Amino acid sequence: MIHVPAGAAKNSKNVVVSEEPFTVPGFSVSAAASRMRYKNRLDLALIVSDHEAAAAGVFTGNRFCAAPVILCKEHLRGGHARCILVNAGYANACTGEEGLDRARKMAGLAAEKIGVSPGSVLVASTGVIGPQIELAPMERVFPDLVEGLAPHKWEDVACAIMTTDTVPKMASTSVPVGGKNVTIGGVAKGSGMIAPHMATLLVFVCTDALISQEVLEHWVRIGAEHSFNAITVDGDTSTNDTLLVMAGGKAENPLVSDVESEESRAFGEGLQAVLLQLARKVVLDGEGATKLIEITVSSAPDVKSAKKIAFTIANSPLVKTAFFGEDANWGRIVAAAGRAGVELDPLRTSLHFEDVCVFRSGVPLLSEAVEVEATKVCRQKNIRVNLDLGLGEGTFTAYTCDFSCDYVKINASYRS
Repeated sequence: MIHVPAGAAKNSKNVVVSEEPFTVPGFSVSAAASRMRYKNRLDLALIVSDHEAAAAGVFTGNRFCAAPVILCKEHLRGGHARCILVNAGYANACTGEEGLDRARKMAGLAAEKIGVSPGSVLVASTGVIGPQIELAPMERVFPDLVEGLAPHKWEDVACAIMTTDTVPKMASTSVPVGGKNVTIGGVAKGSGMIAPHMATLLVFVCTDALISQEVLEHWVRIGAEHSFNAITVDGDTSTNDTLLVMAGGKAENPLVSDVESEESRAFGEGLQAVLLQLARKVVLDGEGATKLIEITVSSAPDVKSAKKIAFTIANSPLVKTAFFGEDANWGRIVAAAGRAGVELDPLRTSLHFEDVCVFRSGVPLLSEAVEVEATKVCRQKNIRVNLDLGLGEGTFTAYTCDFSCDYVKINASYRS
């Protein structure tokens, strides 16, 4: 069990999140090996709701958005869905009209085999940009995929959607909503090409909460802003980024239809906690990463300014390589903050590595003891850095990782 960090997502600090295998009442899942690109692993996943579910999504901001993203946006106009079909290996991005046609056929295949309308099927793809997805391998294994549907196979789904990930990513929680315990559980993939709006990631979350589509969409967007739009590995944004959430209603709580209600806030806290934990796992599994680093910019003029500075620091290759080298190089951090294009006053600024203050009022706190303690912090796997601007109430936390030699090796030969 993991308690979400206090400053991570608004109002979610008391929610306990588990990373163990889970089930979500009202949903069955399955995974299979289609051998479309990968030869000896799961690469096709299916998530099915027993009944029509409220659904909402957040997608990439990349102008070259993939065919599955286009199709999901179309199918989500009605606000409901029955299932999600996902393939790993080929991204079906930059594939033109043929790629969009194949995405539709992918949805049609699932609809036919499960017995639902094609418009209720959401699809997602991840992998190499450019090649067309192959439908024949999907058709060949689909009977096994449907026959294998079961409530407990979320770990298989998490494995099937991986590309350069080194570990499957799962998170779940249970929160009281309207006198009923509501389950929220999800899986994610992501390791490289990670940057906000959104990152190279796929995220699928299901809940048995009975909730209106409007309220669900509200919390999905807020949750994404404080999780997947608050992380970076390398500053690159992908073509396929997709976050999909389905609410099946099997918990039979009173319908949550007022976004300002206590029940709505309880659900929102749970969802944000799950999304944040999945986002943190994505960063910690960044290609070649050895450390998870939280960059908090506080006392900024406003949140927008804090966010801009936080991401300038978090995306700096010099900052990230210093953390890999376990070097408490505070100069790279303040230099990155200074070039972010935000007004600040060095004489009112302080910088902490965890509880160790290394810079205050425009000058470093130079001493052997400070250097030793700051270096100890940089040797940790999880590191918190706080830059206090002393100017206002704006605060934002970005999540990043270090840059190691392995990042270059992984991405230099990704297609081969």
